[in-house]
Amino acid sequence: MTDATDTTAAFHKLHVPGDPFILPCAWDVAGGQLFAEAGHRAVGTTSLGVAAAIGAADEDRETLTATANLAAALRKVLPEQPLTCDFEDGYGNVPESVVEAVREAFAGDSAGGLIVDGINIQDSRQGLMSEPAVLAAKAEAIKEAFPGLFVNARIDTFWVGEHNLGEVLERVDAYTDAGADGIFVPGDLDLKTIETITGRSRAPVNVLVSPRYSRSTLAEAGVGRISTGSLPYRAAMSEALRALRILDDDRPAETANVLSYGAFTELGRVSVRPHPGGR
Repeated sequence: MTDATDTTAAFHKLHVPGDPFILPCAWDVAGGQLFAEAGHRAVGTTSLGVAAAIGAADEDRETLTATANLAAALRKVLPEQPLTCDFEDGYGNVPESVVEAVREAFAGDSAGGLIVDGINIQDSRQGLMSEPAVLAAKAEAIKEAFPGLFVNARIDTFWVGEHNLGEVLERVDAYTDAGADGIFVPGDLDLKTIETITGRSRAPVNVLVSPRYSRSTLAEAGVGRISTGSLPYRAAMSEALRALRILDDDRPAETANVLSYGAFTELGRVSVRPHPGGR
């Protein structure tokens, strides 16, 4: 297995403002393997998909064990792939409990290494924003305990419906001052807003995939990472429901563009190496 520091260094280097990589977010091992086989250079997880898989609500601090188990399984089958996990709000109110949650979920070898290369940690829970100092303190404590870990600080101001760009910029400063390696601002942002954020941030900026803008357009806006978030999970469930509707309509099943049963049984037998170059 590749030393964790190799994948961690590779993950940091992927974040280039103006040349963003697409981060596909998995909810199970097979999805992560397929994303890697497709040539993506890193794999993430989606808290929504993980929560839905165990019948929990997203952002309700019920997914720590499931996230830890998924990360361990992904690391086993993707030993040379940079891996990052959605870590909700850190599963705790104070920095000490958040650091312990990271250690508990992702403990690696006896030397204190972690099995993941990054985490995504947000400043809201169940639609309510915390004060900027709360996530800043968590980020600072995580970086002190795990200096190499890529900490992506997620600013949820727009996500929860509070359209206050000034507040977002204040949080950008607070979180980068605290040592965050990346800034994530989810929401359906227009290009001018994105450009203002990337122009302000000293750390690479992450946005969600957009129904309005392509990768190249977001690159021109200065973005360094484009996350799929829960889109692949929601798309998969939507397609599953469509397949069932076809059967309900007394039509034959559509299988022409569906991965075969054998494709998935093969995934269970192999570890996937990242494709050179990738996406």
